[in-house]
Amino acid sequence: MLSAILSWPRSTKRLFVVSLDLCMSLVAMWLAFSLRLDTPHSPTGLQWLVYGLAPALALPIFIHAGLYRAIFRYTGIAALITTGQAVALYGALLFCILLIAQWEGVPRSVGVLQPIILLLMVGSSRALGWFWLAGKPRNTTHRLLIYGAGSAGAQTAAAMQNMRQYQLMGFLDDDPKKTGSTINGVHVSTPNKLPELIEQLNITDVLLALPSTTRQRRHQIIQNLGRSAVRVRTLPGLSDLASGRVSVTDFQELDVEDLLGREPVAAQHGLLGNGLTGQVVLVTGAGGSIGSELCRQIVNEGPAKLLLVDHSEYALYAVHHELQALRDQGAHTCELMPLLTSVVNPHRIADICRKHRPDSIYHAAAYKHVPMVEANAGEGVINNVFGTLNMVRIALEYGAQNFVLVSTDKAVRPTNIMGASKRVAEQVLQAIAASRVSPFEDVLPERAVPWSCPTRLSMVRFGNVLGSSGSVIPLFRRQITSGGPLTVTHPGVTRYFMTIPEAAQLVLQAGAMAEGGDLFLLDMGEPVRILDVARRMVALSGLTVRDAEHPQGDIAIEFTGLRPGEKLYEELLIGDNPLATAHPRIRRAREEFCQWSELRATLQPLQEAANANDEAALKRSLSLLVSGYLSHPVRSYSRL
Repeated sequence: MLSAILSWPRSTKRLFVVSLDLCMSLVAMWLAFSLRLDTPHSPTGLQWLVYGLAPALALPIFIHAGLYRAIFRYTGIAALITTGQAVALYGALLFCILLIAQWEGVPRSVGVLQPIILLLMVGSSRALGWFWLAGKPRNTTHRLLIYGAGSAGAQTAAAMQNMRQYQLMGFLDDDPKKTGSTINGVHVSTPNKLPELIEQLNITDVLLALPSTTRQRRHQIIQNLGRSAVRVRTLPGLSDLASGRVSVTDFQELDVEDLLGREPVAAQHGLLGNGLTGQVVLVTGAGGSIGSELCRQIVNEGPAKLLLVDHSEYALYAVHHELQALRDQGAHTCELMPLLTSVVNPHRIADICRKHRPDSIYHAAAYKHVPMVEANAGEGVINNVFGTLNMVRIALEYGAQNFVLVSTDKAVRPTNIMGASKRVAEQVLQAIAASRVSPFEDVLPERAVPWSCPTRLSMVRFGNVLGSSGSVIPLFRRQITSGGPLTVTHPGVTRYFMTIPEAAQLVLQAGAMAEGGDLFLLDMGEPVRILDVARRMVALSGLTVRDAEHPQGDIAIEFTGLRPGEKLYEELLIGDNPLATAHPRIRRAREEFCQWSELRATLQPLQEAANANDEAALKRSLSLLVSGYLSHPVRSYSRL
């Protein structure tokens, strides 16, 4: 019956409610007369006129007040207040008419009694309708606790009254003053009772409603929840809820920041805008994870023009479409130029720089997937080394003030071609910045000795980026969704992690602090075991790990062996004693590198080997260029 009523056309539902109110106004009038005369009433004479007057007055007032635009199953306190106001206006008019007319046989007190009775009946009908249509208990597989009994939790609970896929079973809150109280009839418990509540109430999900808590406290809560077999989710931002961009039904997976294990490094906004406001900025690899986030943050700093360079048509379309939509909404006024090309095409890059004269270049384009580059060594070196060389040469030729290379911790004592190629790219910048003679005589004729590099060249080195296209986080999420197993290369693998916004902010702030030849790195805290990340993600999905101790678990973790060129752990620094900078968590490293005359001579055979895709010759050249490069294959870890 419920589904049949909900399927009625809107006009039919309104007609039903109007008819119901008409009947209630007549019944309320009969009750008012009966109570006043102390006997069941049978209308006579002018009393019939009063019976007809009740709906004739009430229905137009109710229509004007919007009572028939409300949806019963979404009725709240605001709708009940509106009902009270409409009935009060109706009662005032009815009493005035009866007071003035003084019809025979019609007591004036009926003008007071009838509106009171009608208010009770109309209000009760709305409340009962809401309870039946929306508040009816339901069988559902999602039985939910809300962690946080503050305003965000209470608002979420109120919104969930209309959600049929979740059943709210209670609140959890750290505040002992709230323990034992209720919110809209829902009990508030201490988090210590979570295991007990899971067993008693068959809890399947816990929703974090903690918008103002610190990241450290949030991380502690997530760790505690991870010990229980429940799925942990988080609320969308309250600003997104208020703006209508998302609804409360859009419960989200935990942010990647929640898996980081530390507070994200805050940006210094004074540094972010330095060298961007009013400038022409070029970003290579603009469609990638880092490049696209760089673009999002750059447009917020008010550049005159942003040149988006990428060789992937779809990636370039996606980032340009996103930024153009923000411009249309008034979020920024930057002119956007999507430019489809590769950094290994010097003629096209030179044409772009000649036409637009970028002030700052952020070079994020690179092949970064270790096994992919290992299997395609020539292309990896051409793109990562000689694509960077092209960009630097053209930046010098066309007078760019800043050039920032996005590098990686895999460039430190690399065991793979990707890392070695990025270290060579770093050395290219270091050598040119330190050179006292012009490195490119054909485009910058030597006029004086010593020569000084006119472009501030700098490098930014950081670790794995959570949530990027190559990160383990999206991979683990897909594997959990498909039922596992989660694939980890080795139980001892550790990595430094940072978020995509952190990485982009670091790049922009480094560019602002650069003096020339600088290599910047982020103090990223302690490295994290990939195995621990995998176990945490399984636990926070409400599942258990299946292993020898728990053969009945839900998701297995499988060790696949170290991939070609993969290391057990990564480092950020080759030398010692990094220097402090204007940002407390950013360090400046000074590392040894080849002089440009030596480097240039070695780059020629490297380029020839890359063009011929001669892997053996490539590795020999890289071994000469990169200190600590181990070109031998890494022994795989057997499957367990």
